[in-house]
Amino acid sequence: MMSRSYTNLLDLAAGNFAALGPSGGGRRRLGSFGAKRMPRVMTVPGTLSDLDDDDDEQAATSSVASDVPSSAVGERLIVVANQLPVVARRRSDGDRGWAFSWDEDSLLLRLRDGVPDEMEVFFVGSLRADVPPGEQDEVSQSLIDGFRCAPVFLTPELNDRFYHHFCKRYLWPLFHYMLPFASPLQPTAEAAAPGDGGRFDRSAWEAYVLANKHFYEKVVEVINPEDDYVWVQDYHLMALPTFLRRRFNRLRIGFFLHSPFPSSEIYRTLPVREEVLRTLLNCDLIGFHTFDYARHFLSCCSRMLGLEYQSKRGYIGLEYFGRTVGIKIMPMGIHMGQLQSVLRLPEKEDKVAELRQQFQGKAVLLGVDDTDIFKGINLKLLAFENMLMMHPKWQGRAVLVQIANPPRGKGKELEAIQAEIRESCDRINREFGQTGYSPVVFIDRNVSSAERLAYYTIAECVVVTAVRDGMNLTPYEYIVCRQGIPGSESAPEVSGPKKSMLVVSEFIGCSPSLSGAIRVNPWNVETTAEALNEAISMSEQEKQLRHGKHYRYVSTHDVAYWSKSFVQDLERACKDHFRKPCWGIGLGFGFRVVALDPHFTKLNLDTIIMSYQRAKSRVILLDYDGTLVPQTSIDKKPSSEILRIINTLCSDSNNTVFIVSGRSRDSLGSMFASCPKLGIAAEHGYFLRWTRDEGWQSSTHTSDFGWMQMAEPVMNLYTESTDGSYIETKETALVWHHQDADPGFGSTQAKEMLDHLESVLSNEPVAVKSGQFIVEVKPQGVSKGLVAEKILTLMKEKGQQADFVLCIGDDRSDEDMFENIADVMKRNIVAPKTPLFACTVGQKPSKARFYLDDTFEVVNMLSLLADASEPDPVIELEEDDLATSVSAIDISDEPPQLGNRRDEGSFRLELPETTCYDD
Repeated sequence: MMSRSYTNLLDLAAGNFAALGPSGGGRRRLGSFGAKRMPRVMTVPGTLSDLDDDDDEQAATSSVASDVPSSAVGERLIVVANQLPVVARRRSDGDRGWAFSWDEDSLLLRLRDGVPDEMEVFFVGSLRADVPPGEQDEVSQSLIDGFRCAPVFLTPELNDRFYHHFCKRYLWPLFHYMLPFASPLQPTAEAAAPGDGGRFDRSAWEAYVLANKHFYEKVVEVINPEDDYVWVQDYHLMALPTFLRRRFNRLRIGFFLHSPFPSSEIYRTLPVREEVLRTLLNCDLIGFHTFDYARHFLSCCSRMLGLEYQSKRGYIGLEYFGRTVGIKIMPMGIHMGQLQSVLRLPEKEDKVAELRQQFQGKAVLLGVDDTDIFKGINLKLLAFENMLMMHPKWQGRAVLVQIANPPRGKGKELEAIQAEIRESCDRINREFGQTGYSPVVFIDRNVSSAERLAYYTIAECVVVTAVRDGMNLTPYEYIVCRQGIPGSESAPEVSGPKKSMLVVSEFIGCSPSLSGAIRVNPWNVETTAEALNEAISMSEQEKQLRHGKHYRYVSTHDVAYWSKSFVQDLERACKDHFRKPCWGIGLGFGFRVVALDPHFTKLNLDTIIMSYQRAKSRVILLDYDGTLVPQTSIDKKPSSEILRIINTLCSDSNNTVFIVSGRSRDSLGSMFASCPKLGIAAEHGYFLRWTRDEGWQSSTHTSDFGWMQMAEPVMNLYTESTDGSYIETKETALVWHHQDADPGFGSTQAKEMLDHLESVLSNEPVAVKSGQFIVEVKPQGVSKGLVAEKILTLMKEKGQQADFVLCIGDDRSDEDMFENIADVMKRNIVAPKTPLFACTVGQKPSKARFYLDDTFEVVNMLSLLADASEPDPVIELEEDDLATSVSAIDISDEPPQLGNRRDEGSFRLELPETTCYDD
């Protein structure tokens, strides 16, 4: 059954979403794109626009071309974010209109520094201003012309449901490990603060998807899909990649998540968990700040989608329907130039002088945090209080300055946190305060950049005790400020060594890159208190060494380095975009693009039937599980239709048909007992028989299976410790299955078992291989590829050299067969110009040249071949009528063939299929 979210997305893509009303009326449209209906399924190569109806031709054409004049012909980077790095203000001179300026504090603006000079950067996002619909066209044109920005306008109602309700009330807390226990807000309720919690609200999810659709429409207005790269920013726009991929299946798309990605145990509570994973996998490169976040994402893909990642030459990639989705791990940096320019401001210098006088003789610990429930401000206060109690020497000497940026919303939990913080501040100051000395200085107002950097400059230590944070650049800014600017009056020690100290939570994104910081678990107040004491008590030389190490990293890994590295990896990930044929398939968020090798095509039925009919010595090799019957089928026995088809194929004297499977010979022999002329290669070809009445042959001369007594105890050891795993014992092989075990643990155990078995069996004549959820130990020299080669070679020796070869399979063991089949022509094992049809089941990377979509298509194709192999027609005539009947026969090329006399009253007369005769 299709999930509601799939249907919603299809409705949105078709422009039929009426629940929330239209978006802002000022969107600039090209042609009639907004009203066109997107094709739901694409089954031919090319972009989706190629499949549009003729009525939509103008819209499809104009959606590719941009109405934005580019400064130069070439590649562009379109950065899509929830908000543009632009400040919009009403003109103050009384004139109607708007004034715009760059937001100098926006790091998205600064990422331009890392983009190659020849690549233009274009921004798409919303404005932090309410622009009336009547002015939106004018504002759009002004921003496009003057700032290379395309604004997205959402109605207040839609923005409230999209941003405040779904993004901030549900998605943001969940990604910060807060389970949604509370009930969702009603539509009329006051917007909640970030972190206020709330259960999944499907109408808010629908608003999220609809808002992403409006961002998509704006991108389509300005994009040139052949040349442009799209870089989507953060969790607000996770549905956008699927919209873009549906429209342009070769578009080069990157995504960077600026928040944490939770572990699978938390993420799996999201009702649309698979939809979100699949839309992210429609990107070419997905970026995370830390390996932990990337590892959690990969774990979710493994547990929920069954995808495994590979690391090759330092790059992590996920194979997804023939496309390799890259995983990028790169923490974001700060903009050195912007910080240093603020450090030079006179007001900053004045503030530093004022603060030095205010805190003269004091050791200043500094906290700079947003006011929300995840920043751990009260935990920091409790740790500072504990330090003053445990180390009385700091009473009257240590000061904690806490800057708490005003909250962005309201909510009961946030109000409770604020009240708790105030109570802690009052208690600490009341207990440890003295005349002229307040141990805690709490600043809960907007602080200018110059004032904030002044506090950084005079602080001995910065303390960050967030319980969960995506990145947190506060320590980076502090390090740069402590380094100072040569010639600055605020740093008389500038010619001497610099020093700084950091106490940071181990749950923030910047923690792994600050190896010289003291990392703490903020929930452990006592150890955090000891860390504060250690930080301000450390020797000057140690502080200098740690500061120098941090400054070298921060100054070289700035925001430009981050963007440059991401763009380079995005280019590398997309280098094959226009080389491979692509197919778009699937509905809603299940849509994905299948990328295949240029020589990998679907098996054409007319071609194979024509080749089949011309051939005189045919070989047909068939896998069983996943080829003739679905892998998910509970009843694995062949149907009567499959048995009929196989018997029909085998009855053709020109055919040699084999089932080549990993199953045991007893199992295969029992299932195909009604197929006397069928050949069977069991256990990957170790056992072989040409017909039912012939005996089994062994493909090798090995009869010593003593290694099983060595391998089985090892497998039992892992089976006992891996719930859901089991051992399959065959005559010649042992197979350890872990498809029902925990995906992560099962995979880890399989790798460990593989190494263990290779070590134990290093001197035995066996091969240890891993497959899809299995580890198999079998004799050396046994594979489907070798048995296929053996069958073809024996036919040549019998004078029946094959001039038609068809082999079909679906899993890794069949790839050996495909590889060997591709090489038999060069070694003259088959006749010259023999058509070789190596076919895999499913559109996926393979060594086969052809594919069929599923087992149904395989059976259908075999049925057509069987129809071409129907036995010659038979007519039974009474002996008295024989002369009359024969005289009526119009003999073409061959005379009729008289069969054996069945009894005294009748004869069996077999006629060639081309013979014409009368009744």
